Amino acid sequence: MKIVFASSECAPWAKTGGLADVVGALPLSLAELGHQVSIFLPYYRTVARRLPNLPVVIPSLTIPFSHFNRFVRILDGGRTTPAAPVAAKKPRAKKSAPAPIAAPAAGFVQLYLVDSPELFDREALYGVASDYPDNAERFALLSRAVIEATKQLGVPDVYHAHDWQAAMLPVYLRSTYAFDSVLRRTPCVFSIHNAAYQGVFPPRTIETLLLPWDMFTFQRLEQNDRLNFLKGGIVYSDLLSTVSRKYAQEIQTAEFGCGLDSTIALRAADMVGILNGVDYAEWDPAVDQFIAANFTPTRLAGKKQCRADLLAEFGLSDVPASTAVLGLVSRFAVQKGMDFIAAVAPQLLQDDVVLVALGSGDPHYESIMHDLSRRFPHKCRVRIGYDNALAHKIEAGSDIFLMPSRYEPCGLNQIYSLKYGTIPVVRATGGLEDTIDEQHLGKGNGFKFHGYDPLEFLAAVRRALAVRRVPAQWKDMMTRGMRQDFSWHASALEYVKLYQQAIARRSV
Repeated sequence: MKIVFASSECAPWAKTGGLADVVGALPLSLAELGHQVSIFLPYYRTVARRLPNLPVVIPSLTIPFSHFNRFVRILDGGRTTPAAPVAAKKPRAKKSAPAPIAAPAAGFVQLYLVDSPELFDREALYGVASDYPDNAERFALLSRAVIEATKQLGVPDVYHAHDWQAAMLPVYLRSTYAFDSVLRRTPCVFSIHNAAYQGVFPPRTIETLLLPWDMFTFQRLEQNDRLNFLKGGIVYSDLLSTVSRKYAQEIQTAEFGCGLDSTIALRAADMVGILNGVDYAEWDPAVDQFIAANFTPTRLAGKKQCRADLLAEFGLSDVPASTAVLGLVSRFAVQKGMDFIAAVAPQLLQDDVVLVALGSGDPHYESIMHDLSRRFPHKCRVRIGYDNALAHKIEAGSDIFLMPSRYEPCGLNQIYSLKYGTIPVVRATGGLEDTIDEQHLGKGNGFKFHGYDPLEFLAAVRRALAVRRVPAQWKDMMTRGMRQDFSWHASALEYVKLYQQAIARRSV
């Protein structure tokens, strides 16, 4: 199958959040299954610094706007081929020797860069102090450039557009290009990674993008008298996906739909939640190069060394083995439950615990975390900013990981924590609900609370502390989580089913 990804981010080249991780990892797993994936990404200044002087594959594409044209180059960012495609298992014949199974097609991931210096050669991806005023033009150009480029490089079996920045691809595909015989039967799958970010612009933007005014209606692109890119992606795509089953349900409610809940609910039958995978080549204590000692479910001694190293990193000494180390790696914002952390920390730090935290964000919560470290210098230490090596050390050296998010479309840190034998305490929302099972009668892999109440969060942490005082139960929970598999392979198989369904619909 030939698949084209359109995205504003892709790790490791351009990243502000989890979208980049998905677009960077999922195509590799699809390639391992024998599929051919092309990723189209803007040639931002940050990308050009890391990938300079790339070969030109298309010297000029004309992208029209009202009163003027843009001229775009497509650059070759290189191709990655998996070492060995993963063949699907087939049942053995009962009465005769099995016929030879043909090897799957040679899968690969091809990166293309959309080069428009006047739009993408800037210091930031989306804006500095605020969004760039021409973001509508920038990312509408990305969508049209992908369509025009694939008409020359090869029309795929399916397009996969990600978040509002690529949402104009299905809009253009089903409107401006609706009667193009080359594209008419090519479907588009659209992924919502976070419904809170929608790409909202003034009404007259529709003229800039050369779309007819009859598309500016509540049933199509209009939302609160604004042109809404995300809504367009939802309305015009063949099928939809989100990053967890629970989040697919939540965004159909007023609390989490961010104004688009009724629009999403109308497409409920066309939407699936597919949990994001994680990259165990980077996040696995058996091979992690950032941590003090490697360990596995059957060799846990290294985790004690990681705990000691973590405490030393934060300048905490003479912490008894009986004291629980609570870890936090987060953006300091209400969405991540920092209001809960602030509310319960003075009580929680009276217990036999220490808290180590890494993150940045809202100055209000940065100040609160600094204040906690000053008030409880032997119990709480905070590092403002992001340090990848330290994030690994926190996952490996903590006993309990705190993740009380108000909402979390998927979440990855709770999955990292499971792999490192660090028990997560989470709010039951989005991917946190899907991945964490409450400890009960010797089962489960973590602790969770359901209401949006800091006292429920505190109670869940204290349930975890109570189980930790029973070493046999705690060890069983640790090793149970460490053996779980949240790799991208299973998720890739689900996406393949979704692509096949979209292709079948368009072929009728």
